[in-house]
Amino acid sequence: MSLTGRSAAVFALGGTIATTADPRTGELSPALSAEQLLGSVSGLDALGVELRVHDFRRLPSASLSLADLDALHAAIRAELDSGRVDGVVVVQGTDTMEETAFYLDLLHQGEEPIVFTGAMRDATKAGPDGPANLYAAVIAAAGPWLRGAGCVVVLGDEVHAARTVQKGHTTSPAAFTSPGSGPLGLVVEGRVRLHQQLPHRITVPADAGGTADPRPVRVALHTVAFGDDGTQLDLLDGQCDGLVIGAIGAGHVPEGLATRLHRLADRIPVVLTSRIGNGPVLTRTYHYPGSEQDLLAAGLIAGGDLSPYKARLLLHRLLSTGCHDRTRIAQAFDAIGRRDG
Repeated sequence: MSLTGRSAAVFALGGTIATTADPRTGELSPALSAEQLLGSVSGLDALGVELRVHDFRRLPSASLSLADLDALHAAIRAELDSGRVDGVVVVQGTDTMEETAFYLDLLHQGEEPIVFTGAMRDATKAGPDGPANLYAAVIAAAGPWLRGAGCVVVLGDEVHAARTVQKGHTTSPAAFTSPGSGPLGLVVEGRVRLHQQLPHRITVPADAGGTADPRPVRVALHTVAFGDDGTQLDLLDGQCDGLVIGAIGAGHVPEGLATRLHRLADRIPVVLTSRIGNGPVLTRTYHYPGSEQDLLAAGLIAGGDLSPYKARLLLHRLLSTGCHDRTRIAQAFDAIGRRDG
């Protein structure tokens, strides 16, 4: 189908795709504006898509904050509420893209797609991938194919759901994958061709849990290592509102660490995930001190197949909206783990 007459808003946040070399020093920094980025995309004008461009931030993605993302969501919501755009493109660095896309996916309640894209090679390199990624992202955002998909990530012409996408390599242009499910589809010949149904999603609006917490919420993440005795957890006791454990294998920890987790789970929500990042934590297979059954019986919450990083964002979002009830938190993690509608 033709995209002539369709429209998309583009929000640029910086990152490798916006990086260029200082002519005096040769140092790289995210200095390109959104207009400059779009101007580098061959064939973009021929699509006939009206673009509403916003220079929102100019930062490396590691320096973005949840406050930045909340402000971005508000700006996106204003654009969508105006009825002037069919979708949104967010351009940022790839280092935190799987997390920022997932966080926005928890907030976004509209049908219009929000498409995240960026680049693995900056404009100073041979064969920069940013222009092609931007071209594909505009097609994905402006077209009708991804309505209801929430937030997606488009790089290398592949479309990945925010809930499943992971950055799996530090430098490869093919760094983004969706372990266990594969990409949703492919941008080809000016359209999105879907390989599978759009994913089941949950959102956590501001009033999801009751009265929002007026103070900043802290959610810690502890990744379990071989021989970990859990002494680092003592430093977190009393210093955080929630905790995510990136456990060994399918949800296991050393016996000495388990005792500390039992105590913490009496006081704050503790979510059990796997540090592997591919596959779910088990719930009823192993039964020994430090096994998944031992930990869940002590009050930890099963994180399903969410990575520790995404589980932290979901728990943070729930707590910040006033949801402190462990049963409701567990229900949210169970719901987001469903693959069907």
